[in-house]
Amino acid sequence: MLNDPIPPHVDPRKLADRGVTLQGSLPLADLERLCDPLSDSVGTVQVKFDFERDEQNVVVCHSELDVEVKMICQRCLEQVTLPIHSECTYAVVKEGANTQSLPKGYDVLELGEDPLDLQALVEEELLLALPIVPAHHPEECQQPAGVNEPEPSKDEVSRSNPFSVLAQLKRDPNV
Repeated sequence: MLNDPIPPHVDPRKLADRGVTLQGSLPLADLERLCDPLSDSVGTVQVKFDFERDEQNVVVCHSELDVEVKMICQRCLEQVTLPIHSECTYAVVKEGANTQSLPKGYDVLELGEDPLDLQALVEEELLLALPIVPAHHPEECQQPAGVNEPEPSKDEVSRSNPFSVLAQLKRDPNV
């Protein structure tokens, strides 16, 4: 197992032949597209990649990602810290290869002769794991102003409906 900083590019076929596990962290600020929807880019992503070959000699990469991100709650518009956990198992195949014979449960990762960009893979996985509508748990969320305003009492004078004239015209058969 390698606990060094995560290398930016790797050859998954060579790592799978050796059964290598890469474990480390990436600064959240380095993942620019991921930081766009966030309210704060401070923090680190804990990354673990296991490379191996399965029974069919397919190169398999299993990833585990953990990070806490700060977003804006869509209920109260305050900052919320959300834990994000993502696990994925990829079958690494050559570009244009037939993927019909792959076992179920693998996501296909087509790779040419170029090395695999691990940082881009981490960023894509975390983008997919972000919540569509970030929010606090309902019991933790502050109610926005105006939600719990009291209903008007029966003693208050009701306003006249400006469209009541239209209702009278509708009833009048001469119009």
